[in-house]
Amino acid sequence: MTGRNRLKARLKAGETVTAAWFELGSPEVAELLVYSGWDVLVIDCEHGSAGLEAGLNLLRAVEGAGGEAVIRVPDSSEATLKRALDRGARSIMVPMVHTAKMAREIASFCLYAPRGRRGYAAPIVRATNWGNLPGYAATAHEELLIMAQVEHVDTVAEVEEIAGIEGIDMAFVGPNDFAASMNHLEDMDHPDVRAKIEEVERSATANGLMLGTITGVAGPGRSYAELRDAGYGFIVGPNDVGLLAGAARAAKAQAAKELGEETGEAAPLPSY
Repeated sequence: MTGRNRLKARLKAGETVTAAWFELGSPEVAELLVYSGWDVLVIDCEHGSAGLEAGLNLLRAVEGAGGEAVIRVPDSSEATLKRALDRGARSIMVPMVHTAKMAREIASFCLYAPRGRRGYAAPIVRATNWGNLPGYAATAHEELLIMAQVEHVDTVAEVEEIAGIEGIDMAFVGPNDFAASMNHLEDMDHPDVRAKIEEVERSATANGLMLGTITGVAGPGRSYAELRDAGYGFIVGPNDVGLLAGAARAAKAQAAKELGEETGEAAPLPSY
């Protein structure tokens, strides 16, 4: 059983993959985003409306529309990761992975023996199509994509070691929490923050660890192309909240303009 994780295959082939955040937890919104061209969605079970169980059920909507989903789990516990994998998540983003020790534990929780200690229930879980994927346990590690979020300045010194851990495929830079760890919350463009994130980029690239992030990392003007050129293979851009809010504000502003009404200054769009 190979080739089921198309996202991992695309990244390994060197493609720059763009994705959208999925926060609102509606299967209809998931389908709409995929049919609108966002074929990779990050189902956010950390900050989004859907908890872990609801988020895992949303996999069906994304995959049914022809898309690929990354599940951002709410925590790095063994029970959470085991449940996500058994329910069919093949690509997982884990928040707040501050140390190589944490990364090693996460990999262990996600890999079957002898590579790790993932609990076995293959014949009765969705991940195997309810027992209809012979050989799943032997090849599950090949299909699994684990993104460890680098969100603290102290993690910079750990990236090289993290890169050497079997099962950890990507360092995903979370810039606002990273900036906050340096006392620069919401100031991702601060020179000190930019310098430290660039250290992460260099270390990951030098040690064969894929890179992911959001648009605007280390400066709000950093484009998709600039991030690609800096080594990022996975770039998450808009979120459904921001897309809806932006369209709603634009439509209301147009209505007010046509009626000659004054409008106040719009609040900034929701963003990471």
